[in-house]
Amino acid sequence: MALQKKIAKGLEKLALSCVIASALGMFAIVALIVTSVLMRKFANTPLHITEEVVGLLLSVSLFLGLPMVTLQAKHVRVSLIADRFHGQQGKALNLIALIIAIVFFGWLLVETIPWFEFAFKRSIKTETARILLYPWMAMMPLAFIITLFILTARLFGIIPHGQDPKIEAALPPMDEAK
Repeated sequence: MALQKKIAKGLEKLALSCVIASALGMFAIVALIVTSVLMRKFANTPLHITEEVVGLLLSVSLFLGLPMVTLQAKHVRVSLIADRFHGQQGKALNLIALIIAIVFFGWLLVETIPWFEFAFKRSIKTETARILLYPWMAMMPLAFIITLFILTARLFGIIPHGQDPKIEAALPPMDEAK
């Protein structure tokens, strides 16, 4: 049980680190856009890297937010279906949803690795600012790996199944001594 608690805490810290980096990325987006607007207004020239860097920051911020959304079970749910099932049916539905999510994110991870390797081997850069793309692209598989760890830990009962009381009521109680 102590190992499970350490795993759960480690996953929480990883997700928190990712969401902090995501928030910093969002802050940087706002700062870049404000700077570009002010430069356009007062210096008659916008910051030329704004569009590329904002696009990169937005992509990275969205992917880095994924582990925390997964940890807190705040993904989009089809409540029309999920709210109709309780007890063993709700538990089975939750298990099916976890397995589908694991397969989906595993598949996305497999698809992103060659894409990342391609950019890394060729040192691909953005068109205007000439920023290397592979460090930004590395955030996608990193977010998917952490998300997969969280989903797998949830599947094996290492972390709680989610925030929905109906789902929580349908699942066996978590050991509080963890």
